[in-house]
Amino acid sequence: MYKATVIIKLKKGVLNPEGRTIQRALNFLGFNNVKEVQTYKMIDIIMEGENEEKVKEEVEEMCKKLLANPVIHDYEIKVEKIE
Repeated sequence: MYKATVIIKLKKGVLNPEGRTIQRALNFLGFNNVKEVQTYKMIDIIMEGENEEKVKEEVEEMCKKLLANPVIHDYEIKVEKIE
């Protein structure tokens, strides 16, 4: 069994309204030293596979077909063997 972790974030230059809203709320609460907040999506996928390379290839396909929008998102995939 393998655990694949996918971290999806907005590409540089794409507006992050959720991050901006959090930053403004933190400033409102008195955390005036916060100048920027970035938000990310993290997805853990537990799956069977022949090896880490094959699992990573399959998760890459998942990202291309469903999990990430290549126009606005960058993503990183980490795979680890689990018991």
